[in-house]
Order: sequence, then C-alpha cells, then structure tokens
Amino acid sequence: MYAWIWRKLPFGLWGKLTGSLALVTMVGALLWYVVFPWATPLLPFDDVQVGNGTEQGGSAEQDPNAVPGGDDSLLGPDEIPYDVHTNNPAPTAS
Repeated sequence: MYAWIWRKLPFGLWGKLTGSLALVTMVGALLWYVVFPWATPLLPFDDVQVGNGTEQGGSAEQDPNAVPGGDDSLLGPDEIPYDVHTNNPAPTAS
C-alpha cells in the first residue's frame, strides 16, 4: 500500500517527500480532531474502581465520605481534606 502511494505521488523525489509529509499531517489531524474526540466517550479510561467490594469493613467502607482523622461535618460532599493547588509545604523555622 505504501509503495502504491509513493508511486502515485507526483513531482519527483522532493514532491513525493512533501506529499508524504502532507498526507501524514492530514491523517494525524483527522485522528486528533475527529476520530479521537468521537471515540473518547466510548473508551473505559475514566471507569476506575478500586477493589471488588468484598473487602472486610474499615472506617472508609462504613462511611465513604468520612475524613481520616478529622471532622467531616466541616467539609462538603465534594471537598477533599487537603490542598490540591500546591505540593510545597509552608516553610518552617529551624
């Protein structure tokens, strides 16, 4: 198939190289902007489950919204008990 495409491209060696680069770019853009966005909802990458539900009970299984070591009444159902905006701890005096 690639040999057939190479034979059908016009304008000698430089034209064939330019045409090949254009074809690869067009196929890449078609995949990137059309095929991948269409296929993303069909793929199970975001369907993550930890465990199979047969583990023995711990505090997390008794209350999935419980905050470890804290008062969960201070946090809403969608809040997490740590800072997600920075990975740098505050400086401390030595």
